[in-house]
Amino acid sequence: MKTEVTNWGKYPIKKAELIAPSSPSGFIIPSGSHPFIARGMGRCYGDSALSEGIVSTLNWNKLLHFSPESGLLICESGVTFEDIIRVFLPKGFFLPVTPGTKFITVGGAIASDIHGKNHHSEGTFSKHVEWLEILTPQGNRARCSRSENAELFNATCGGMGLTGIITQVAFRLKKVETAYIRQKTVKAKNLDHLLDLFEENKDYTYSVSWADCLSKGNKLGRGILYLGEHASLLELPEKLRRHPFKIHNPGKLSVPFDFPSFALNPLTVKAFNFLYYHKAPGRPFENVVHYDPYFYPLDAILHWNRIYGKRGFTQYQFVIPMEGGREGMKKILGEIADSGQGSFLAVLKVFGKEEARHLLFPSEGYTLALDFPVSEKVFRLLDRLDAMVTDLGGKIYLTKDVRLKSETFRNMYPVDEFKPFMDTRVFASEQSERLFT
Repeated sequence: MKTEVTNWGKYPIKKAELIAPSSPSGFIIPSGSHPFIARGMGRCYGDSALSEGIVSTLNWNKLLHFSPESGLLICESGVTFEDIIRVFLPKGFFLPVTPGTKFITVGGAIASDIHGKNHHSEGTFSKHVEWLEILTPQGNRARCSRSENAELFNATCGGMGLTGIITQVAFRLKKVETAYIRQKTVKAKNLDHLLDLFEENKDYTYSVSWADCLSKGNKLGRGILYLGEHASLLELPEKLRRHPFKIHNPGKLSVPFDFPSFALNPLTVKAFNFLYYHKAPGRPFENVVHYDPYFYPLDAILHWNRIYGKRGFTQYQFVIPMEGGREGMKKILGEIADSGQGSFLAVLKVFGKEEARHLLFPSEGYTLALDFPVSEKVFRLLDRLDAMVTDLGGKIYLTKDVRLKSETFRNMYPVDEFKPFMDTRVFASEQSERLFT
């Protein structure tokens, strides 16, 4: 029996055979007429965790070993980042790298080789992985690391689940003194100012900015930069020192239904951007904030993806090299502003140096992520942006993608180099069938 499945973007919807094995031990991929793909929390935005067959890893949620001396954690791949925070933050440990949601699995973090606000300082998630175990298309279980089955390890980290199903992972958590972040907020008047601020503050562990993608002229790319460091116990106000490892509460706010499609339009997005920019203090402002609103502001609102309506949405994220990147980013922001198809969630970051490998997304340069409601008009805009990103030597993040064309994909990634690690008869996704044809 097939079940309708969709990921966080709510587009597309796929009828799939969904299986949820209770344990990775002894699990064997069913033989049949269609391939499978692993799926955790389904927080990828597009179709990379959709296929005719889906293996849910959510029951693979056991913590197997932890060393408080080294911070090494060994766990099954279905353990979520929220699970890890709840168990290990009270012990003084936090995730080495995290995206903008804690509702993802460790296996998904590796398949997407996630990045966070600290890529420039601490790299992608795989940098902190000691080894992983994977169920290969041949039905073997292989342990992979930088020294053992290294090529398979490199292909699996960022490989979008196409090399097999990750079953176990060993990675290192980072030691922290509190659950709080020492935050600095700085307002930028335009894109040049914003990128200058990133450069001036590159020694901060965490940096991320919101950008106004509908502003034009000398305000093009204006934004707000948020810098952060893990706060020490002595840096906390007295009242917070009593419970320095306070854990987040479950979200209570919820979007109860799909918004009508007209709710998000150029006028409402422009109004939001105006209000958001002007609510920030005019001068640099420093305060101490809890990790949850700093790293996961949207997790506080359950089902926030419903604001985009029944048709769903897509997140478009690209990276372009620093050389020529400023002018390139101005042209891209200008194209978006002129189209009127703005995003109120526009996140700009700077990536650090990264050794290129297979389907890895981050590379040294500027990255921008934007949310758009699904429509033909938006897809035509994104086709134009694809061409601009390609001309600049950039690439698109596959974890967010739902409509990239195969020819464009081949211009961005070393497809032929990655193909030997695939067996599309066993592991394939809607995305891989679209991109690798």
